[in-house]
Amino acid sequence: MKKVLILGGGFAGLQTAIELQKKNMFEITLVSERDYLYLYPISIWVPVHLKEFEDVKVPLSGIQKKYPFKVIIDRVTGIQLTEKKVTCGINNLTYDYLVLAFGAEKMQHKGINNTLSICAKPEMALDIRDKLDELIQRKSGKISIGFGGNPNDLSAVRGGPAFELIFNIHNYLKKKKIRDNFELTFFAPMNEPGAKMGKGALAMIDKMFSGFNIKKHFGKKIKEFVPDGIVFEDDSKLDSDLIMFIAAGTGPAVLKNTDLPLNQAGFIKINDYCQVPGFSNVYAIGDIAALEGPEWTAKQGHIAEQMGRNTAYNIVAAEKDNKSLKGYKEHLNILCVMDTGNGAAFVFRNNKNGFMIPMPVVGHWMKKGWGVYSKLTKLGRFPRLPGL
Repeated sequence: MKKVLILGGGFAGLQTAIELQKKNMFEITLVSERDYLYLYPISIWVPVHLKEFEDVKVPLSGIQKKYPFKVIIDRVTGIQLTEKKVTCGINNLTYDYLVLAFGAEKMQHKGINNTLSICAKPEMALDIRDKLDELIQRKSGKISIGFGGNPNDLSAVRGGPAFELIFNIHNYLKKKKIRDNFELTFFAPMNEPGAKMGKGALAMIDKMFSGFNIKKHFGKKIKEFVPDGIVFEDDSKLDSDLIMFIAAGTGPAVLKNTDLPLNQAGFIKINDYCQVPGFSNVYAIGDIAALEGPEWTAKQGHIAEQMGRNTAYNIVAAEKDNKSLKGYKEHLNILCVMDTGNGAAFVFRNNKNGFMIPMPVVGHWMKKGWGVYSKLTKLGRFPRLPGL
């Protein structure tokens, strides 16, 4: 059997491994830095005690019971494309097909160590929870939540979890009847954070900010983060006891010493079939890939999974000399259930439509249901529904 080496155990890489394992045509090895899949979309509930940390993890060993591909826990340190070799911390690996899916790194703003992020290392969700618990015990505080962008790749922004987190914290404090003692502020360097979702969504989010008494601080570039706040380009300062910030993505540093074609942000260039130009047996999917699409294009988990399914199909097609391949561009859209802790809003955008529909109460349970569904389908205990 030919070897397929998949680097990355997130949504994209794992979906590729599952789809290829179903075909029983290859020797599949997946390299991951963690021994579990972390369900980032539901990690927003860890800081507000709606989920335990373990509830957000899906052990790779559990997935292997249904789909017995090989798993290596290691970190990629080098990629030699001409020799078809990958070096890791403790392993040297070879391949016939290579799938690059180990995500993006985060832009390093000055003083970033003074912030916490719901989209960084999984354990940071616990740090946010602990810090929030401290402020709740104190019964007052100033909390700032925001996200940034990458001017070299507009798709590398991740703002949805920031909106969800601030809305969940608002409702969490409200349930404890201490909301009035806290100042919540949403900040972003762009003038219209969330514009990718469309004008209708922007108007609805603005209405939610007003209704929830959440202050806004938009349109000023961040100069640095300090222990007690955020300093902006005009030297104004937003005082904060807790700063949560989702930095935009940038290409992993390890890619700089390879022959891989990269865009200005350091992401791997690909064609519609997720193939890397110049290397017909190399694919890049998920956050590590340079997506091509409309200005609102955003890197989301469901797009990463679709790229994984397409890549698996295209690898099989290559082995069968089938020229009919599947592309990712036709699947580009923005799709999410933006949770608020006591409800949610359904957000959708593609080239033809864009809307945001409020779903009081039921939306929150829909997202909880998705979390259960996602776990069960990964473990092979529930069939995957078309389009989900």
